[in-house]
Amino acid sequence: MALKKTQLLPITTVVGVQTVGIYTAGLTATSVGVGTTSYVKSIIMHNAGAAANHAGTGTCRVGVYIYPNTGVTDRVANSGSTGVGQSAYRIAQIDLAPRETSFFETNYPLVLAPFNAIAVDVIASDNGAGVGTAVNFVINGDTETP
Repeated sequence: MALKKTQLLPITTVVGVQTVGIYTAGLTATSVGVGTTSYVKSIIMHNAGAAANHAGTGTCRVGVYIYPNTGVTDRVANSGSTGVGQSAYRIAQIDLAPRETSFFETNYPLVLAPFNAIAVDVIASDNGAGVGTAVNFVINGDTETP
């Protein structure tokens, strides 16, 4: 297998309030094909504002989750009524003001074996709206391809 440096996930928009699985190692296609093991170097998050006009209506809270090799239903919200991910799998939670960008980076890449997944949520912060807020995500890293 060869290690390919790539953008694991192109710009993907998630509109709050919800939790969404956005990348699954071994299933999600990248620019170099579907890889097996993936190495996540960074996740870029940008609060683009209101989904309709991207004008920025308020601060939202963004969570990042790493789900182990589990079923599809475990990779998305565990509670449809609140749209909140399972806190046992949360690795980051950040409040983003309108038009603000944040980076989640680790010293060593996060290793995702096949069927490990990254999910994100966009919810209301303590002082923000959250509902209808569009947050753009990009995942950068490497993947092993056959």
